[in-house]
Amino acid sequence: MTVDTGPEAQLEPPRQSSLGTAAARNLATTTKSAPQMQEITSRWLLRVLPWVETKGGTYRVNRRLSYTVGDGRVEFVQDGGSVRVIPRELGELALLKGFDDVEVLTAIANRCVQHDFRAGEVLTERGNPAERIHLIAHGRISQTSVGKYGDEIAVAVLADGEQFGEGALLDADATWDYTATAETSGTLLTLSRTDFETVVSTAPHLRAHLREFSALPLQRQNKHGEAEIAMSAGHTGEADLPGTYVDYEPNPREYELSLAQTVLRVHTRVADLYNEPMNQTKEQLRLTIEALRERQEHELINNREFGLLHNAAFKQRIQTHSGPPTPDDLDELLCRRRGSKFFLAHPRAIAAMGREFNARGLYPDHVDLGGQQVPAWRGVPILPCSKIPITKENTSSILVMRTGEDNQGVIGLRQTGLPEEYEPGLSVRFMGIDERSIISYLVTTYYSAAILVPDALGVLENVQIGRRRD
Repeated sequence: MTVDTGPEAQLEPPRQSSLGTAAARNLATTTKSAPQMQEITSRWLLRVLPWVETKGGTYRVNRRLSYTVGDGRVEFVQDGGSVRVIPRELGELALLKGFDDVEVLTAIANRCVQHDFRAGEVLTERGNPAERIHLIAHGRISQTSVGKYGDEIAVAVLADGEQFGEGALLDADATWDYTATAETSGTLLTLSRTDFETVVSTAPHLRAHLREFSALPLQRQNKHGEAEIAMSAGHTGEADLPGTYVDYEPNPREYELSLAQTVLRVHTRVADLYNEPMNQTKEQLRLTIEALRERQEHELINNREFGLLHNAAFKQRIQTHSGPPTPDDLDELLCRRRGSKFFLAHPRAIAAMGREFNARGLYPDHVDLGGQQVPAWRGVPILPCSKIPITKENTSSILVMRTGEDNQGVIGLRQTGLPEEYEPGLSVRFMGIDERSIISYLVTTYYSAAILVPDALGVLENVQIGRRRD
């Protein structure tokens, strides 16, 4: 008897002798995960922000009366290579704050001269006469001076929308206290004192406004621009004590609660028949709420009305000295306020911090925050937030804040006790079943944020997060 061992016999598959796994799965119960969602982040801002109950849907921030005027940023329009300042934006200058004669502002704007500068160009020199104001449309400019011991010291770094030399428009004897050097190429507009005086001579309303502006410094005020509280100290005998009172802002800012909403729809057939082992409605609702919370954090950062990035005081915005986020830049942020609670930065910005620390042989501390170890600088936690935008130039911002009502810091606003409340400040309301057997639920969350005093929030802007080439 012979056995066929040819090629055809070798290719014949072995006969199955037991039940296969594919068929067996028809009788088996699978182990399933809950629905997963990639959009979910750590949402540190929502976790660490103190939430204040806001009855009536509005929160009013009362402050001491302040005489601080117009230190805002100026906006421009670009037409090809030509750049013009928006006339009404000149009202952001201190000396034109509150002046709303568009015709006169247009005349001033038309006398602004465009200057395109290159990296390394010296725009002003310390000690020289100051004869014009500079409005920065685009680019970075560093200001340096001479220290007490003759060495060069950094004064400030300015960028888009900022200005310098405003005092030169009213003071014929003004000189530059610093040297301004362009760190990058860019564009600025200049207005000379001569051109400004020409417009003033033909505008009686502007002359009257400038006289009122010149009288403002005579108001007694503290270093923060607030109305001073008169008092006496160190006296002896029966000296006459000054009388005083604390004046308030006549028109305090009010924050109304914003909202995020959506309508969740579930077919009754799905809700009735497919609820084992997981409740379909519950899982749909869970993922919807996660998306709403992500949107809520995004709005707290980016909303133009109440978002932290847009509502930080201009005096609390600083520029990096060299581009990447260095320890010196973080120290500059911290020194401008007391009691900083945490930094907030995009994960890529945190990675850039780490590279700068490592390059200097520094290693950030770690602190315990809610049972989790997070990196910290000077004991202040550095928390990630992917909602902070990254520009096409590969730059971002880093925030630092003091929080809480008792600390006059940043607070979150919400209202609890809502009808059909599902979570604090979030309600899920049954809207009925339509003729297509679809159940609808209205999911709503109300929120906002308030900065109680300007120095509660600081922003490090134009942070370069790309890796440098060696």
